[in-house]
Amino acid sequence: MINFTLKQLRYFEAVARQEHFGRAAEMCAISQPALSAQIAALEGALGQQLFERGARQVRLTLFGEKFAPHAKDILRQAEALSDMARGSGGPALDRLRIGVIPTIAPYLLPSIIGQITAAHPDIDLMVRETMTHKLIEELGDGKLDCAIVALPVSEAALTEVALFDEAMVLVRPAGDADRPVPDMNTLSQMKLLLLEEGHCFRDQALSFCSLRNSLPREGLDGSSLTTLVQMVGAGIGVTLIPEMAIPVETRSAAVSIAQMGAPHPKRTVGMIWRKTSVLSKQLGDIAELVRKAAAQRPAFL
Repeated sequence: MINFTLKQLRYFEAVARQEHFGRAAEMCAISQPALSAQIAALEGALGQQLFERGARQVRLTLFGEKFAPHAKDILRQAEALSDMARGSGGPALDRLRIGVIPTIAPYLLPSIIGQITAAHPDIDLMVRETMTHKLIEELGDGKLDCAIVALPVSEAALTEVALFDEAMVLVRPAGDADRPVPDMNTLSQMKLLLLEEGHCFRDQALSFCSLRNSLPREGLDGSSLTTLVQMVGAGIGVTLIPEMAIPVETRSAAVSIAQMGAPHPKRTVGMIWRKTSVLSKQLGDIAELVRKAAAQRPAFL
């Protein structure tokens, strides 16, 4: 019998995904030598080489490509067994792996964590902040229990629960505070600063302004809302941010905030999880705690 461990399979999957031992080690929170040793042990147990190791990149061998989907299935089933054990214990929730998108995490997480830990004092809470498409992928792989995102995600395998609607507000240089608020048509002609591709908030802003994602936009994208707001303060353009970001992002920038006229731009924030999750009842309760946390935040408009 060939002997290998789930941990080795997780390390294999990380290297296969990252195509780099260093990044995979960082993702798995272990040292690169330790990860390399585990991969070597797995290859020794299988009697086959899984990766072609280059100077800058590693690639799956032919055997590695055949092995990868089976490893993924084993890991998914292992997570399903873990969920089953956790779900069979009744209403208690001892571990929660929750994902949050970057345009929500810095502004709502403290309240969310407070609500969850108050309701479940002994919970082992793990938080993952990344973009929506990665959260959906990790939900499907069983690496997350749920995620807080902008809806809809329109994934047949996922349950979507809407939590609240939130306004998108216009950020302009401080000197523009007394000027009329531009309408949608005017805004689409202005120098609009957006998050870089991959962020769902970027797509929502483009949709509201009736702009195509393929338009050339050199120098008009930022990696975070903080960067965008600071660029506005420097007079480079204008941007849209979610209402919950106002107190954090505008406190140290020379900007003004304005609410757009009708149709008011907004987004729907919700929670998603696998339809097959045995934790569905508990996750529904967590969604209510997130809704409560959001309802308690002060209004800024």
